[in-house]
Amino acid sequence: MTILVTGSAGFIGFHLAARLLESGAEVVGYDNLNDYYDVTLKEDRLKRLQQYPNYHHYTADLCDHEQLDKVFAGHGIRIVVNLAAQAGVRYSLENPRAYADSNLTGFLNILEACRTYKIDHLVFASSSSVYGANTKMPFAAEDNVDHPVSLYAATKKANELMAHSYSHLYGLPVTGLRFFTVYGPWGRPDMAYFSFTRNILEGNTIQVFNEGRMQRDFTYIDDIVEGIVRLLDKPPAANADWDRENPDPGTSYAPYKIYNIGNNSPVPLMTFIQTLEKSLGRQANIEYKPMQPGDVKATYANIDDLQRDVGFRPSTSIEEGLGKFADWYVSYYGSDSPS
Repeated sequence: MTILVTGSAGFIGFHLAARLLESGAEVVGYDNLNDYYDVTLKEDRLKRLQQYPNYHHYTADLCDHEQLDKVFAGHGIRIVVNLAAQAGVRYSLENPRAYADSNLTGFLNILEACRTYKIDHLVFASSSSVYGANTKMPFAAEDNVDHPVSLYAATKKANELMAHSYSHLYGLPVTGLRFFTVYGPWGRPDMAYFSFTRNILEGNTIQVFNEGRMQRDFTYIDDIVEGIVRLLDKPPAANADWDRENPDPGTSYAPYKIYNIGNNSPVPLMTFIQTLEKSLGRQANIEYKPMQPGDVKATYANIDDLQRDVGFRPSTSIEEGLGKFADWYVSYYGSDSPS
């Protein structure tokens, strides 16, 4: 089977592509290698993927619909995992047009290609950010998510709506995954845990927002990849019990399904930092800051649907996961070894 992974030089895309390649799948990777963060890190991920003979790479932008069409036409793609997106909540305050281009126009091009080539299953990345101003915990896919607090979150909610319209109009089987905070080796330098690690090792101050009173449903990358892989050959069916008078936002009369994919176990930010300190053998110098625009105080995933449908059960503790990340970071960047 040939699987298209967009964002294949990104954090989650790289790990997913590597897992699929190791299983013997033909993987087509598609990534524009933009400079939102260190391009060298993306290139090093890509070099690892290119060691596999069953990997085929295209450096291109999703906004280039003609190039995307050539990729679909040139490979017998049956499954698409769309992980390419302009990420980051705070960056969306500075450069909103990048989100419209990548997350809206780019995703439209993916939907059009999936429709044209009648692919078997589109899995796409949404985000826990769509829960926005919601405070009911844990967040559930059945919750209303009409109050985003960042443009990034709004584009992810728009992706869900766009995907549903194509599922309704063309019978396209689509699964949206609301990722919660994903961490691990080869991670994104714009994520807090990554910058915490760099600054702790360099003896610099780390900035902790909302005076540290934050919680995140941190999920280790291997657990995330396991969940995605389990879903690939299980396209959603129409929900025969879907009630138009009391609509469930997480399912549909069309072949459409939304899942949370997280750890189902929120960790206080200060506990996370203390665990990272132990993994690095260093003490953090902390500067407490107020809440930032677009941020939320807590995330907490209800993953009952994913557990029921594919047996998804995250198994990596925060101690184990941060230990593996710290070891990778020191090995990759050549810092002093953790004690």
